[in-house]
Amino acid sequence: MKQTIRDFDFAGRTAIVRCDFNVPLDAERNITDDTRIVGALPTIRYLMDQGAKVILMSHLGRPKGGPDSEFSLAPVAADLAEKLGCSVWFKSVGTVVDGSVREQAASLGPGDVMLLENTRFRAEEDDKDKAAQAPFAGELASLADVFVNDAFGTAHRHHASTAGVADYIPAVMGFLIEKELKYLGEALEDPKRPLVAILGGAKVSDKIPVIESLIKKVDALLIGGGMAFTFLKAEGKGIGKSLLDEEGLELAASLAKQAEEAGVRLLLPVDVVAATAFDNDAPAAVYSATAQEGLPDDRMGLDIGPETIESFTREIAGAGTVLWNGPMGVFEMPNFAEGTRAVAEAMAEATDGGAVTVIGGGDSAAAVTLFGYADRMSHVSTGGGASLEFIEGKALPGVEVLNERQV
Repeated sequence: MKQTIRDFDFAGRTAIVRCDFNVPLDAERNITDDTRIVGALPTIRYLMDQGAKVILMSHLGRPKGGPDSEFSLAPVAADLAEKLGCSVWFKSVGTVVDGSVREQAASLGPGDVMLLENTRFRAEEDDKDKAAQAPFAGELASLADVFVNDAFGTAHRHHASTAGVADYIPAVMGFLIEKELKYLGEALEDPKRPLVAILGGAKVSDKIPVIESLIKKVDALLIGGGMAFTFLKAEGKGIGKSLLDEEGLELAASLAKQAEEAGVRLLLPVDVVAATAFDNDAPAAVYSATAQEGLPDDRMGLDIGPETIESFTREIAGAGTVLWNGPMGVFEMPNFAEGTRAVAEAMAEATDGGAVTVIGGGDSAAAVTLFGYADRMSHVSTGGGASLEFIEGKALPGVEVLNERQV
């Protein structure tokens, strides 16, 4: 069991906290979705209330190995100050840690907050060589007494600010990571049955280990989105111009067989909404996905159809736990969003009925937020990649480095 911020006395101590403030910005650099900032607030407020001096850090976007004003965390600092109701010291420093930053860190009082500049302004942050990360990690650690990792979205990466800091000072998890591990862990290891997993997205080959892991745990596996067409093609069905993962064809057939042998109900689309082009206004119609001829050669599937929606929502309604990762179609286009919206609504209703519903981050999280169902889910993960690796059974470096709780 890893230590949390409840296991540490922060009075008069300086905490350096890895948050995930990788928020979307518009052309005027206004934050368009503050979900990740809101998710960090319970940990930040707890530390302030405990009398800690709080130093926050995060990456934003993918600056190319150096400072770039387009990726400055200045908008985040302003938003944090408003949400916390206090001043948040911030200075755009290309080196992230310099004399002025050290000076400010040393002058913090209990409950004071400062935010460092984008950690990816330093090329060492995500250098593939862990030894190359060490000097930067050491600089960050020198500012504080304890490291708090609360960035689940980057917990699957060994970066200087997500794992390297723990080589120098004690390391504990914040409330957000604790919540992520609780919901994802219980959903997989001790779920309320039946356990239903819903997978979408594009490529089968990207999610093979995840599917193999889920087949050993779930009662039913629902496949939608682009990857469904690879499964359908593996069954010999015509998929027209739909997305096909050629490398995943044999794998899809193998996974279907594994599911059958494990007694897992594998549900594929029985009908799809297909159009002549990847365009919201392209002519579209519903086609059977089970007929041998499948889709016409000039059509591409962009959403699940009404019969599939009925089948999937029925399965969700009977579930005790539902885990969802990946949209059912091109939900960003209104004409092909109904399948994803219907699954989100069914999950919200399942939550109301007592089921545990977990959204595995990424596009699924974006979808439930877009359709207004996020607050009716048991848990919406902040880390798509991290949640997939956790489901797969991989160790997360940003969690592995945390101090163990003494029994």
